[in-house]
Amino acid sequence: MMNKNSQKGRVTPALRMTRVLALIVAMLMLLPCVVACNKDNNPEQSQREHVDYVANTKLDMSSESLKIEATVKTYIDGDTTHFFVNDSKAFPEGYLKARYLAIDTPESTGKIEAWGKTAASFTKEKLKNASAIMLESDTGVWNTDSNDRYLLWVWYKPDANSDWRNLNIEILQNGYAYASNSGQNRYGSTCMAALNQADAEDLYVHSSEKDPSYPYDSATLVSIKELRNNPADYEGAKVAISGIIAQNTASGLYLEEFDAEDEQYYGMYVYYGYNLPASASRFIQTGNEVYYVGIFQYATAVDAYQIGGIEYDVMKPGDPAYTHLIAKDQTVAYTPCEIADITTGETKVSSPDGDVVTTYKGNFSALHTSVSLEGLKVVGTSTTQDPESKNYGAISLKCEKDGKTITVRTIVLYEDGQLVTAERFEGMTIDVKGVVDAYTPEGSTEAQIQVKVFTVDAITIH
Repeated sequence: MMNKNSQKGRVTPALRMTRVLALIVAMLMLLPCVVACNKDNNPEQSQREHVDYVANTKLDMSSESLKIEATVKTYIDGDTTHFFVNDSKAFPEGYLKARYLAIDTPESTGKIEAWGKTAASFTKEKLKNASAIMLESDTGVWNTDSNDRYLLWVWYKPDANSDWRNLNIEILQNGYAYASNSGQNRYGSTCMAALNQADAEDLYVHSSEKDPSYPYDSATLVSIKELRNNPADYEGAKVAISGIIAQNTASGLYLEEFDAEDEQYYGMYVYYGYNLPASASRFIQTGNEVYYVGIFQYATAVDAYQIGGIEYDVMKPGDPAYTHLIAKDQTVAYTPCEIADITTGETKVSSPDGDVVTTYKGNFSALHTSVSLEGLKVVGTSTTQDPESKNYGAISLKCEKDGKTITVRTIVLYEDGQLVTAERFEGMTIDVKGVVDAYTPEGSTEAQIQVKVFTVDAITIH
């Protein structure tokens, strides 16, 4: 039998549990104090107060920097805008190309990057609704970059009674741009503070949030101009482009997109084959603006680059990984031009392996865009005679104006169920609406630029 002394200091299970519970309760009671103390001792972890650095930055009209009032000529992207300016010896053309100082927004005009179009929309919205715009140099001279763009601070007034707001700083403050020598300029400390605040607040380019309009790993989002100018960089890649359908054919379409910087349209032929899903065929129509996803590749059958196939899912409308409708019933450009605008120039295009080099005799940058020509005199005609050809009955019209010639090529045309023949156009003066296309004679490596017509109504006879 155990004596009383042997029980001294012994902790029973019940008492041990009571002490543990008391300790847990004490720790929970102390936790708010510990957290509060840590926040007080570490300001970086405490909640930041948002600062409007734009409102705190003032335009000093008496400073040595140069200043000039402006209006928008062309919106390019988030950090580039073309402006009309007042009469000035410095800008005799009456306009300038501005590259915003201290900021670098994601790309939205070539190889398009996440948040690029969002940044471009932000810049456009601010300037479009501005009551006044002022451009400021960083020093006492108008400095330019290697692309002859002026490096500027862009100020605007939201309304006539407002103070000037610095758009460069506002773009940084809202998280639409990365740093670009942000601390090495007139407003350097403010730029860095705005940039750091946007980073701390996880805004847009600084966040882990994904741009809902960007396809990420599923495709490379590019402009048609970028594909046209740098085809070898995208050979075999899945790409996403957008534009207005200038013409839909039985197995493909001509898609064109306006480039604001060059102030012209660029076009691309898209071959989707003969098995287009019915749900897609309802919006893959001439005049509709579409977002198209497919494979960019060199097509040996035509010795040219084009987009093949279609990435489409009827269950995912609007998903940037798939082809979808942007807007219905848009206006096809049919850019007015003269024969020389289409036929002047020469461009050589190589296949990926370099075995085929095709020479395009004409304006290669206009290829696959819609155009209109007026007052063409038909001086010769020919018709595809091979009954085995799918083009049996298609017409070629040799046309002349101002000493220049061009070929207008039709598909097989019918009117009221009757085949339209070349006799209708012989010796006539016509106006034409069509798409710039190219034709390479069999066995040749020289592609002739021509205008292709797809309907009877596209040719007007005088």
